[in-house]
Amino acid sequence: MPSPGYPFDLKRLNPPPSVREIVARLERAGHETWCVGGAVRDALLGHPHLDWDLATSATPTQVMQVFKRTVPVGVEFGTVGVLDEHHVMHEVTTFRHDVQTDGRHAVVQFGASLDEDLARRDFTINAIAFHPQREELRDPFEGQLDLKRGLVRAVGDADARMREDRLRALRAIRFASRFGFNIEPATWNAIRNSAPHLGRLSPERVKQELEKTMEQVAKPSIALEWWRETGALATLIPSLATAPAERFEALDHLPRGADGDEAAQSAATLARLAMLFFGETEATAKHVAKALRFSNADGAWIAHLAGAWKEIGAAMDAAVVAGEPDGATLRRWVARVGRTRVGTFFALWTALWEARTATATATATARDAEGAEVLQRVRRLSLEAGRVAYRDPIEVADLAVDGEDLQSAGVPAGPAMGQMLQALLARVLDDPAMNERGALLAVVREQTELPK
Repeated sequence: MPSPGYPFDLKRLNPPPSVREIVARLERAGHETWCVGGAVRDALLGHPHLDWDLATSATPTQVMQVFKRTVPVGVEFGTVGVLDEHHVMHEVTTFRHDVQTDGRHAVVQFGASLDEDLARRDFTINAIAFHPQREELRDPFEGQLDLKRGLVRAVGDADARMREDRLRALRAIRFASRFGFNIEPATWNAIRNSAPHLGRLSPERVKQELEKTMEQVAKPSIALEWWRETGALATLIPSLATAPAERFEALDHLPRGADGDEAAQSAATLARLAMLFFGETEATAKHVAKALRFSNADGAWIAHLAGAWKEIGAAMDAAVVAGEPDGATLRRWVARVGRTRVGTFFALWTALWEARTATATATATARDAEGAEVLQRVRRLSLEAGRVAYRDPIEVADLAVDGEDLQSAGVPAGPAMGQMLQALLARVLDDPAMNERGALLAVVREQTELPK
């Protein structure tokens, strides 16, 4: 029986005027048109959703005849982008059904009915259509009921849906973790059965799904553990299949970024992605990032953070457990990480300790108190690291002397000069007050045994 409150109040479904106008124009031209997909689902759940997609009986050619400003985003699959008066694009897709699929690409046929179009969709919660003119909801697979009971369930035969598009296994996990839903048993089994075949997915699609998970899911650890439990992680990113649970749990303590602030959201997503590799070698992180088609810049960023943590992470943890590290120690950490990466690196470290503290057992009171105290130290050090990075000399370029000064002092160009600059930096990291030209040249003369 339907749960209390089912069906939903249709007042939640309120497409913007521009979407209603597109529907009205297609309907006036004799083409049945409905709002479909994620916007309908999210509106029923009371979540904001800006992308309202439409399904219509009109062919792509007919859609382009009705509207002057269109973009052929996927005409072969029936999709045309229609630009509204605010230059916002809305995807309008012809009713269709699949006639052939290889698990990655589908050959579609137009001329289907709305119900046939809904039947080819992945999950019941995504197979709901709304007609804004008639205020009619079409829900042939009880998607509303699954929304009410918090369930991700495949439309029809779950194994068949996964075979049609292997990405659906990852999408099911993302939807369930995003909304706090469970996955229906038959659908869960189909995901497990699909896991060995996920290698058919393109790296770009896997990367995109990872990014969407980091952007949309408040607690990505749930999604990543489901990736691991189903076998998806072992197939797609084997090096992460045995990653410690605390690394995934730490994801939940990193922000998603502010909605509407694209730059902040992008940085937050990249930080979460970097957390996945925080414990891998730099070479492993670089290899996986390249395999998943990350940009060179993002791949280098992630790999550098992973390498720095692999090199100094254990020492950092030991130092902060033992007490409050001194300024010289902190400056060495900052120097190893690099000025521009300090904020992200220390945010990841803090997230790890927040995860460790959150999972401490309720009976281990002394351990809880110790963990909380360590976490406070980590937070203080993270703030101070940000100040150190832009206040103190931590790079060779920050030294008060350069190569010409060293040559004038008798240090030959080449490896010897590089070694001397590193030796001077080490002295300055111990004592920033040493970063004065006379003092550094005195060290050079002392170490090279040159006459004063």
